Amino acid sequence: MNLLLKEIRHTPLLWLLVFVPVVIALARIMPEAHTLLFVLAVIAIIPLASLLSHATEAIAEKTGDAIGGLLNATLGNLTELIIAIAALQAGEYMLVKASIAGAIVTNSLFMLGASLLLGGLRFSTQEYNRAGGRLYSALLLMATIALLSPSAIADLDFPGEETAVHRLSAALAILLIAAYGLGLLFSLKTHKELFASADHGETSGPVLPIGIAIPTLLLVTVLVAIVSEIFVESVQKAAETLGMSPAFVGFIVVALVGAAAEMTVAFSAARRNRLDLSVSIALGSASQIALFVAPVLVLLSYFVGPHPMDLRFWPGAVTMVMIATVVTSFVTNSGRSAWFIGALLLFIYAIFAMTLYMIPPGSHGPV
Repeated sequence: MNLLLKEIRHTPLLWLLVFVPVVIALARIMPEAHTLLFVLAVIAIIPLASLLSHATEAIAEKTGDAIGGLLNATLGNLTELIIAIAALQAGEYMLVKASIAGAIVTNSLFMLGASLLLGGLRFSTQEYNRAGGRLYSALLLMATIALLSPSAIADLDFPGEETAVHRLSAALAILLIAAYGLGLLFSLKTHKELFASADHGETSGPVLPIGIAIPTLLLVTVLVAIVSEIFVESVQKAAETLGMSPAFVGFIVVALVGAAAEMTVAFSAARRNRLDLSVSIALGSASQIALFVAPVLVLLSYFVGPHPMDLRFWPGAVTMVMIATVVTSFVTNSGRSAWFIGALLLFIYAIFAMTLYMIPPGSHGPV
């Protein structure tokens, strides 16, 4: 415990942890101050993400980058799942679908691109195990095809079309979850030797003992969940005040805030030439969103939503996901990277963000 307190004292970013109790208290005292709560929630999530990164790195030292990346992606995606469930209960299906598509694009373009850029600025070239990139790209491509299928049926415009779309979405959800489970079995059990991390990279110095790291992970995850609930309650009103459309909020803002914990670890690992961990977090998280989180939300909508949610997305969102998947497949095929590759991924992400920002704040089209 003393080591954890010492880490907090000597890391200025972790001093922002003081905003965690502040935003929780303010949410009870001033629940109508949406814009202020939105800003404070974002600030509070940043140090929690940093603390989560320290704990995850300690576990990754014991388990290896593949399992460490999967663990970080899973814990990081809890934030997206919590935000999406709250939106499901409120019937904000546009926000849910935008956050799903946005999380996939943000993780595969922004997080991966920034990791390659930050690592490339310190090392001329970096290498990583390309087998992991190929697996995640294949899973993402399959998930994108699944997102296209309900729209293809809906375009036929036949009697009972709505029921057919919901039935197909539920069946696809089960199929995607099964594919994700088999992917884990393949990469972590039957063919785990193909996904072993390259033996290079720097250590981050002293890491937390595993006995402290695991309780820290659990505590921080709970705090992230609490702050995320405050965030989702305030984000819509704050977005209206700041002139942002629901599509931009879900696709960009919610996705970036939800991935803050994972980004902290991925960026730190890239700067230490541990690109296997960065790629595992970025693409592992994107594939987990597409093949696990999205299907689970479809099935949960039958129980917590005002009506079932389908997998019929706005064509523009599916197009962005497809582009991100194809670009990711090309980028990770070589197993080598340099800073310019990361910059290109960030430029593509910026194009998507600018396009979505141009949507008027009052727009409520399908996503």
